[in-house]
Amino acid sequence: MAEHDIIVYGATGYTGRLVAEHMLKTYGASGEVSWAMAGRSAAKLAEVRGLIGAPDSVPLVVADAADPASLARLACAAKAIITTVGPYQLYGDGLVAACAGAGTDYVDLTGESHWIAAMIAANEAKAKASGARIVFSCGFDSIPFDLGVFFLEEEAKKRFGAPVARVRGRVRGLKGGLSGGTLASGMATMAAVQKDASLGAVMVDPFALTPGFKGPQQPDGETAYDDKVTGSWVAPFMMAGINTKAVHRSNFLLGHPWGSDFQYDEMLMVDGPPAGGPPQTGFNFGAGPMPQPGEGPSKEEREAGNYDILFVGEAEDGRTIRCSVKGDRDPGYGSTSKILAESAVCLVRDVPRSVTPGGCWTSASAMGEPLIARLTKTAGLTFAVEA
Repeated sequence: MAEHDIIVYGATGYTGRLVAEHMLKTYGASGEVSWAMAGRSAAKLAEVRGLIGAPDSVPLVVADAADPASLARLACAAKAIITTVGPYQLYGDGLVAACAGAGTDYVDLTGESHWIAAMIAANEAKAKASGARIVFSCGFDSIPFDLGVFFLEEEAKKRFGAPVARVRGRVRGLKGGLSGGTLASGMATMAAVQKDASLGAVMVDPFALTPGFKGPQQPDGETAYDDKVTGSWVAPFMMAGINTKAVHRSNFLLGHPWGSDFQYDEMLMVDGPPAGGPPQTGFNFGAGPMPQPGEGPSKEEREAGNYDILFVGEAEDGRTIRCSVKGDRDPGYGSTSKILAESAVCLVRDVPRSVTPGGCWTSASAMGEPLIARLTKTAGLTFAVEA
């Protein structure tokens, strides 16, 4: 039997520490959810435990991505593992395999779509056999978007009597930047594509995570235009290639309730036609240096961040429904750390295996409404119907 409900692996890193802080603030050191901190160095773990104000009773677990035996022990010690140790394509294979083999639930922050595809191929059967729920991309990528579409479709069924086959995701407001880890993952992905050109096809295919299924041609999200349905000019959004894959996989795993002809795109709402210079992508780092892995903004900067995402669904008869998802912290750190933590808690506390059995899932297909409820209650997200 697992010793802990949840273990935060990578707790000595910047984002991992924020996850541990959220667990401490929300669930205490020995509350309804038992949790532990894990990383390569016992000394550094102890230091971080003290820095976040956790008592010595919070357990520490030593594990190293380069040591498969330690990962196997880690997986066996918890009902669910939260991992912030990336880039996942460099350091993540062993833990996914260990969790899939042990029947342990797993959540991460990856936006590395080609790696997700490889992990599904390598671990799906094993996870189904063991009962492990492997849920990728449980941060700003891709939960607000994945659950935003799910939420809209549930509301469309109430309003129209059926889901809609066309949804537009529109980033209406965003204050904050990407994490250093996300940037490092992007660089690792670019290096991987340079080594293996076939990965490029995975990166541009919206159905790269729906094995055996190819849907219809998707809307062009790379060209700015005046979107009359949204009511705004829109421009490319840099995370769209990741999030759209997750949304299509959710539709796939749920049995295509939104239709096998479902279309979805994501773009950034802008004030008018983009002027000269690089295209707007949705994040602004200012003139300062890019963040490095392990680095991040101050508490004040995290709390000053936020995001606002609009979703517009279109019924066949021309009627529309507009819903929004908003977050109360910067997307790359403050909000992401809370979302990731609550995803693991949701799997452990809210979603029995009789509802979601073992396998490789998305947030919407694995947790859906229970996760929306938990994120609304404890992670600062709001889901609303606007019109």
